[in-house]
Amino acid sequence: MAVFLRRMLSIGNLPDDMRAEVDGEGVLHLEEFVPVTFRFSGKVPGKTAKGNVRSYVGALALTSRRVLGTLSTVPKKAGRAVDHPWHDATGSMVTGTLDSSGLLLEVPDISVIDPGFAGSVSLHYKSDLSDEVLMRVPQRSFAFDVPPKFVYSLCGVPRG
Repeated sequence: MAVFLRRMLSIGNLPDDMRAEVDGEGVLHLEEFVPVTFRFSGKVPGKTAKGNVRSYVGALALTSRRVLGTLSTVPKKAGRAVDHPWHDATGSMVTGTLDSSGLLLEVPDISVIDPGFAGSVSLHYKSDLSDEVLMRVPQRSFAFDVPPKFVYSLCGVPRG
């Protein structure tokens, strides 16, 4: 029932503006209503958790230009958890890995993002990626940097 309700309310689909962007980039893989597992253990100002696991829904798009992953909690809106052009400079804070089970985003030590943070956070986009798709993506592993707001948003802590 929950999956039907999400689809009916468009929670987990790629918003129209993002779809228009990726459609012009040579789509290699696009899946909406993807189950996303969030894991957090640690401390950020306003939140402490040990082994916090939550389920979300989102969209995953792989194009010849970039990887785009969104998270949705309300109808027709989605936040970008990752929007990484394949040929951007390599960062060091968040690592992304594509394999047959989908996309895993990990920050094993969130203190690299902000010294006031401690612990780890990850998102797993559970999407079956075929060998054909994996052969066509420019990279199966990548890394990028994020501002502290990234962690606050994932953990559900309001920050400006």
